[in-house]
Amino acid sequence: MATITSVPSPAADETRAARLGLLHEIRTFWQLFFVAAFDPYRPEQHYMRGPGPACRAKDSSKPASPSH
Repeated sequence: MATITSVPSPAADETRAARLGLLHEIRTFWQLFFVAAFDPYRPEQHYMRGPGPACRAKDSSKPASPSH
């Protein structure tokens, strides 16, 4: 009885590697896209726009300086 074995051809291996490489690139793109699009950190929300209430309270307790 003869046994038939399947040996993948080099062309099939190259096609599979190219397909996996393309899938990897697509997956990497979407991962980077979602990280950039849905990043919860927004630095403009944390930007301080002048003195806060603690600084104003401290300044209001100081006596006014005499003007010349």
